[in-house]
Amino acid sequence: MHLRGLLLVLAAMAALGCTQGPQAPSSQATPPEQRIQSRQISGLFRPGESLYHLFKRHGLSMAELLSLRDAAKGVFNLRRLRAGMPYSLLLDARGALQSFRCEIDADTYLEARRQPQGGFKVRRERYRYQRRISHMAGIIQSNLVESMKDIVLAVELSEIFAWQVDFNTDLRRGDTWRLVVEGLYLDGKFRRWGRILSAELSNNGRIYRAYWYEDPQGRYSGYYDEQGASLRRAFLKAPLSFKRISSGFSRRRFHPILKIYRPHLGVDYAAPKGTPVSAAGDGVVVFAGYKGQNGNLVIIKHPNGYRTYYGHLWKFARGIRKGRRVKQGQVIGYVGSTGLATGPHLDYRVKRNGRFINPLAMKLPPARRLPRRLMSSFKALRLAMDERLASITLPGKQG
Repeated sequence: MHLRGLLLVLAAMAALGCTQGPQAPSSQATPPEQRIQSRQISGLFRPGESLYHLFKRHGLSMAELLSLRDAAKGVFNLRRLRAGMPYSLLLDARGALQSFRCEIDADTYLEARRQPQGGFKVRRERYRYQRRISHMAGIIQSNLVESMKDIVLAVELSEIFAWQVDFNTDLRRGDTWRLVVEGLYLDGKFRRWGRILSAELSNNGRIYRAYWYEDPQGRYSGYYDEQGASLRRAFLKAPLSFKRISSGFSRRRFHPILKIYRPHLGVDYAAPKGTPVSAAGDGVVVFAGYKGQNGNLVIIKHPNGYRTYYGHLWKFARGIRKGRRVKQGQVIGYVGSTGLATGPHLDYRVKRNGRFINPLAMKLPPARRLPRRLMSSFKALRLAMDERLASITLPGKQG
């Protein structure tokens, strides 16, 4: 009787545990597609890869690609997606695309999201950077890029002072620079440098300063000197980055191929084949073609009676032809040795009112100045930036 009673009690406890206690794990495992809610894929577009190839590489539906293309019409041409662009794909448990995001450039990105009613909504957005002001300084030992250790900032600084200093030939060992520059941050992480707000360059004993100023209407945006004169001139000091001047302006030069003395009414800039050549100033292309001893030649007509000539080019930049308007700094061709030339170089010439002049000695037209009504606000900005520049200590000169 005692054994039978004990068995009845155990059976009752087992029954009670089955109905009220925690249940044992099911012998049937949860399918993986239910455990994984979503999956994100990130990477870079490969060379020659289109969105079609990207979808194919990741096994995505071609129907979704067509839907995405339709949604992107009028927002962004997806054919412009190219190698090196970062992208991310968000897939659901079934592998269906939920969102696509791609960085178009440093400032904008493209985003597509699946809509509840079907299809995608595509938008092009700007990054919302947090801006922090930074101070930098350096001493030039060999070149600007080596001193700044940032090629983007070095290029921007050289472009600011491109009308005052020839960074190919004028820099000296011991020259110094100071910058007040915006640092752009996203989610607390540094992404890139923004605009240079003010700069100081000490070159061969002469000090140059630049201040970014923008009036409320945006009509006078640009860099100005201490007196409110624009640093931008009608012509660049040099239309390319070159290794050396192989031949200067001369009324009587011995030609290395023809073995005779004749005028050389321009400046030869020696540079590797393929070096980009830029328009020295705004203007209209009046000739772009092959012209005898000049080889491939571009001639640009500028305001106030100026014309510039770019000879011996290897090839022309895309779209450069007669009648095309070009902006200062726009690439118009590439260094070569076509025509009568001993090696790759640019034969650069300037004509004023029908007569060739020495490009290295010409006096540039005066710069545009800020109107008097804006000088008060400009001076306030300049004083604030001068205080910042003066507070920046050069490396090795602390204390």
